[in-house]
Amino acid sequence: MREQTVIPVYMLTGFIESGKTTMITSMLTDENFSAGQRTLIICCEEGIEEYEPDVLAKANAMVVQLDDASELTSLRVKQLNNEYSPERVIIEFNNFWGLEMMARVKMPPRWELVQIITLADATTFANYMTNMRKQLTDPMKAADLILINRCGPDFPKSSWRKQLRALNPAATILFENPDGSTEDGVTEEDLPYDMKADIIDVTDDQFGVLYLDAMEHPGRYDGKVLRMTGQPYPEDDFPGGYYFFGRYAMTCCANDIAKCGWVCRGKETPDEKGFIRLTAKAQTVQSQDGQPTIMLQEISAEKTRAPKEKYVTFANL
Repeated sequence: MREQTVIPVYMLTGFIESGKTTMITSMLTDENFSAGQRTLIICCEEGIEEYEPDVLAKANAMVVQLDDASELTSLRVKQLNNEYSPERVIIEFNNFWGLEMMARVKMPPRWELVQIITLADATTFANYMTNMRKQLTDPMKAADLILINRCGPDFPKSSWRKQLRALNPAATILFENPDGSTEDGVTEEDLPYDMKADIIDVTDDQFGVLYLDAMEHPGRYDGKVLRMTGQPYPEDDFPGGYYFFGRYAMTCCANDIAKCGWVCRGKETPDEKGFIRLTAKAQTVQSQDGQPTIMLQEISAEKTRAPKEKYVTFANL
């Protein structure tokens, strides 16, 4: 059997009762994440929630409890690697230990930190930001994902999102509602273009923001008139006059380039020889998988020069 080249390490940070154990349990029971890999969970605190033995057994996971920060050493993780031979590692980290201590821990060969997730409880978030700001926010500065859970409808998500974005411009920020659904907390006022304008002008560097926000909030654009630069792409299976309007985006690397945009109903089927400045009215429709999305109705299309940047970037709001 070919040896696994990388052992991914996932780190979850947050105060006690922030939802770390619950999220790790969800990860273990998610078929898209867990496929029976031998998983070592290093638990750096004794929380309120406990891992159910049957969940651990089914997920091929084992838990090691560390009771003090002095136990989290290079030697200790090396011993755990030798004892359990994990195929992946999840660290449930104690905020009060200080994330900087992890820099002093030498990971065993092939262990690679792939994601830091920071969780916070919305019901205590404001209090912690005032009274324990450093302990709360230091892990957030290094996080790939910041998840604020237990958010009711009246919580100031937009205001909190701005605070978190100032701490970490690159992280994905999500708010989890009591029903388990998540949202990004972005309001119309947070967007870089004027949603109240008769024609919403989207600059070339804002195309990615529009694309992501329209995916997350398609109803926000229903009936709005948009003006932006992109390229028409005729599709063989589209009816006459319909085309795909968009741009190419590099999602993670040079080998992962794809078109992003929307179906547009035009006055005629265009060619794809160049870029156009499209003015179109957006309409909310259902996609083939039943999810709401937007479709464009061309009002006018004028040839224009290509954007300065070849590929769309997805700047975080």
